[in-house]
Amino acid sequence: MADSIKTKTARAKLTPRREPYFEQVRKGVYCGFRKLESGAGTWIGRYRMPDGKQTFNALGDFAEFEDARKAVEKWAQALDGGAQNKTTTVADACEAYVKKLAVDNSLASSKDADYRFKRLIYGKRFGLLDLSKLRAFEVEGWRNAQLDADDPDDEESYNRAKDSANRNLASLKAALNYAKKCQLVSSDSGWKGVNKFSDVGARRNGLLTVEQRRALLAAMPGDLRSLSTALLHTGARPGEIANANAADYDRNTGRLWLDGKTGRREVPLSSVARAFFAEQARDKIGNAPLLTNAFAGRWTAAQWGKAFREARDAAGLPDAVLYCMRHTYISEAIAQGIDVFTVATLTGTSVAIIQSNYGNLTDNIVERLDRISVL
Repeated sequence: MADSIKTKTARAKLTPRREPYFEQVRKGVYCGFRKLESGAGTWIGRYRMPDGKQTFNALGDFAEFEDARKAVEKWAQALDGGAQNKTTTVADACEAYVKKLAVDNSLASSKDADYRFKRLIYGKRFGLLDLSKLRAFEVEGWRNAQLDADDPDDEESYNRAKDSANRNLASLKAALNYAKKCQLVSSDSGWKGVNKFSDVGARRNGLLTVEQRRALLAAMPGDLRSLSTALLHTGARPGEIANANAADYDRNTGRLWLDGKTGRREVPLSSVARAFFAEQARDKIGNAPLLTNAFAGRWTAAQWGKAFREARDAAGLPDAVLYCMRHTYISEAIAQGIDVFTVATLTGTSVAIIQSNYGNLTDNIVERLDRISVL
């Protein structure tokens, strides 16, 4: 009589060995248990292919035989339907979809999808995930990370990032649905419930309150805190500060020169900001970066995007990017009495952009209204 693996008592009596003990689930399909010297064990699936060859699948740990049997049956059903007995990754699905588009649609649509996948899937951790084990929160995380992965330097970047992320998600889901249609995976539960961003077109409220600023700065490592402080002192774009050299800060006049979208501009600094930049420029000359990362190198968008997301999560602010520091400076400068034209000049933008993107009221509106005497 064959050794039973159906109960814990029966499995405890088994002799440890490398060869699993198998129980037939149905014709050609078996559930196996490998007894280890420690007394524990792992479950193995065995399936007879149409050509007579046996294929195996490590199932992991299960407390009960019935749970292992169900896992074997699910695996076997996928093989019955023609799924390949190998790990199919997210990247594999995307590559198959790109080839499909080139044949069934157009070369242009194939190239467009391939470009998106090259930027966001191929060679990335997300692209290496096993498609059969893909979970919705992983797809959501991939979608959300696109919002500030590059932290683009313009006022409408957040809306454009959401719109772009929506298009990228549509391409990804199309590729995954095609993989399911081709029976490379048996279920779409890992991505079906992940939706596009619904508020594309709504202007982002980038103004951070004093409490939010302090919480963010406190959660940041020193190098990122310095970069963020520089933005709060100047209202500059992150890339402008990252590209600034030691020679761009004039120690004698206390002014900073920045290169941006509107060309090179001179930025007067407050006394507090002068002291800050003087410290940043200490022992630096020429084309050395004015602000450096933890490795004494020049900041990149990918570096500050990742570091800011970590600080943002630690501070409990899910909807903020480094660019909010610029938005906060501009909003506060206007709220505290600096005219729009001057703010536009200092920050390298236009009056029209400021009026359309930074018109929100700050918390001190009542205090400011109380200063006005009309009767």
